[in-house]
Amino acid sequence: QVQLVESGGGLVQAGGSLRLSCAASGRVFTINRMRWYRQGPGKQRDFVAQITRDDFTNYANFVKDRFTISWDSTNNTIYLQMNKLKPEDTAVYYCNVLALSQYWGQGTQVTVSS
Repeated sequence: QVQLVESGGGLVQAGGSLRLSCAASGRVFTINRMRWYRQGPGKQRDFVAQITRDDFTNYANFVKDRFTISWDSTNNTIYLQMNKLKPEDTAVYYCNVLALSQYWGQGTQVTVSS
């Protein structure tokens, strides 16, 4: 199994930045894809970004050129650097990994004020 613990959420003004972290533990060697999702108030959970073990990345159109996903294999942590934040980025952000099964973190709240 894989355990995921997110951190780094908070309150930020529009135009600001935050970096989310997701620390993975357990059978991390089985992970091959790492993703971030988000769920805004009253909305469905949406894909945000993905990185593979080969460092291939892809992003949802609404975060391109603003967010960057990365993976530090030395400490088994997935990051989401979020710049130029907008009020519509307000959501609970979830870390997700695909290993032998799919695993989710508990979520971290990001609130962007206008």
